[in-house]
Amino acid sequence: MAQKKIQLDTSAKKTWCPGCSNFGILATLKKVINNLHQRGTAMEDIVLVSGIGCSSKIIDYLGLNSFSSLHGRPLVSGEGIKLGNKKLTVIVLAGDGGMYNEGIAHLVHAAKRNVDITLLVHNNRNFALTTSQFTATSPQGFKGGSSPEGSVEEPLNPLALMLSAQASFIGRGYSFRLEGLEQLINKAVRHQGFSFIDILQPCITFFDTTDSYNKRVYAMEEKDLTDEKKALAKIKEWDYQDEKANIPLGIFYKQERPVYENMLLKDLSFSRGDKKINFKKILKEI
Repeated sequence: MAQKKIQLDTSAKKTWCPGCSNFGILATLKKVINNLHQRGTAMEDIVLVSGIGCSSKIIDYLGLNSFSSLHGRPLVSGEGIKLGNKKLTVIVLAGDGGMYNEGIAHLVHAAKRNVDITLLVHNNRNFALTTSQFTATSPQGFKGGSSPEGSVEEPLNPLALMLSAQASFIGRGYSFRLEGLEQLINKAVRHQGFSFIDILQPCITFFDTTDSYNKRVYAMEEKDLTDEKKALAKIKEWDYQDEKANIPLGIFYKQERPVYENMLLKDLSFSRGDKKINFKKILKEI
């Protein structure tokens, strides 16, 4: 028997700018969560983790267990939650500034470890909440609060970084292509391992890339997802800088390999002097 659709709305006032593309991500995430529920996941077994920024407000608008971390720290918080209870479905939400600037070290290690959590990066390519400073994915020449004459830095390609860091699921979505984004997130959440999705999310107030993206995005065919060379070639079609290049959406790379928490928690018995401590037994008794 099909599960009843869950109403996830809260009483929190939505403080995003009118027309913000984060509303599309919120609507999509509601559908993903209901899909999880339909497949048998209990609502209490879903945990959202966020940091600081416009993207992180999303947890206020969803009636689920959630944790708000420090700026750039949601991934390690999510890892701790997953290690504490492996049965939980952990979804981490962060902005490009918090994840590709402050949190980049945690990002690399979470990918390398292959922790079984899903990371959704709302990438508007600027620090929008603090009125637009450049981030690691801002294009060269970006004019904002910290670079009024234009940033001299070239942007980081986060997908290439994730491939190098051995992330086992790498995808890109777009906040104005909601059907494709929903399908992508559903696949990421069901993947056993570290699932990374960079969501192109135009900031209509400080860096409105909507028209440019609408003309250039396209959905990729899903084939040869385990081939790193083919994945890198697709990833390099767009360098987060070229305003004429086409922008592929979908899954770039997917690989099945052991997840971190299963390897780490395989044997929780340790010796201290001549006394053996069984942490599995202690955790059961808590």
